[in-house]
Amino acid sequence: MSQTVEVRFKGTRKAFFTWSDADAPLRVGDTVLVEAERGRDFGRITAVGDAATKKCASACSGCAVGDAATAEAAAPKPVVRRATRDDLRVHDENRRSEDDARRKVIERVRSHDLVMKVSDTEWQWDRNKLTIYFTAEKRVDFRALVRDLASLFRTRIELRQIGVRDEAARLSGVGRCGREYCCSSWLKELSPVNLGLAKDQHLSLNPSQISGGCGRLLCCLKYEHDFYVTARKRFPKEGKTVTTARGAEKVIAVDIFRERVFLRSDEHGSRIIPLVELRDEVEARGDVLMTAETRIRLLAAETAARADAAAEVGLAAPGTEPEAAGDGSPGARPHRRRRRRRRGGGGPGGGQNGEEPTEPGGGGPG
Repeated sequence: MSQTVEVRFKGTRKAFFTWSDADAPLRVGDTVLVEAERGRDFGRITAVGDAATKKCASACSGCAVGDAATAEAAAPKPVVRRATRDDLRVHDENRRSEDDARRKVIERVRSHDLVMKVSDTEWQWDRNKLTIYFTAEKRVDFRALVRDLASLFRTRIELRQIGVRDEAARLSGVGRCGREYCCSSWLKELSPVNLGLAKDQHLSLNPSQISGGCGRLLCCLKYEHDFYVTARKRFPKEGKTVTTARGAEKVIAVDIFRERVFLRSDEHGSRIIPLVELRDEVEARGDVLMTAETRIRLLAAETAARADAAAEVGLAAPGTEPEAAGDGSPGARPHRRRRRRRRGGGGPGGGQNGEEPTEPGGGGPG
């Protein structure tokens, strides 16, 4: 049975392949040579087995971050072979020569007077292709530049325009937190980030404080959002009034990290109280501190109680049988005769207002 593997290349580029040698399976961290568009490329295994299969199924619209959705919905290609020491040496030489290639590309861009920023260059392992990543605010006509670079490097040239977030992921850097960018260290999938995430976390909407090195909103706003939403469910909603030992106090703000609540009352002024003490003060007065978590718990208890009551009502009393309707016994519903309305109005011998016809010459009942 073939093994599905995820192979990552330089930057955020990745692709999926298969490995058919079941006796010597690939492991995470192994280096391999794979079949590229025109030749072979060098990559490193980052996922194997079921994890790689799930990623491959969800990445059918394009594997590389920042690339256009050009991946075909076809079966993954097989891995050519494991990489040897000579292959790794060639790979290192290509990486060292990419800085020199980038400087030459920048010089040619300036000579052609093109408004574009060359971010990075990437040699294919067999040097059959040189990929140039750039950013630009508008569309750039680089056809003359491609011909010039092809004659300079004597290989196939591919210019690929990327966004500023993908540029930061490729070049890396240090964020405002003092650590390496998440997108270039461990966060390989760049998800959309909107301003609503900052509002839910009660952050300042100043762009300089919630933007990363790329100039876009911080990626951490996305993957930290669930923690903030879950933590705030344990606190009373800001702006609500709670009854404590000092009387009615208004919730001004909450501190989810130090487990504190900021309260204010007209009589006693402002104070800061731990969440545990606030809950004890409210319960001491015979009340419940209403939070989102408390509402969910009460709603679940109420639903369970209704289900138990409905089950008890539906059970028949032991030793009794259901009575037939219309048998004249107490509690039975009186049987009503359904009267059918005739169409076409009253005919010969027909009654009026939908009443049944009587026998000719016969009287009414009784």
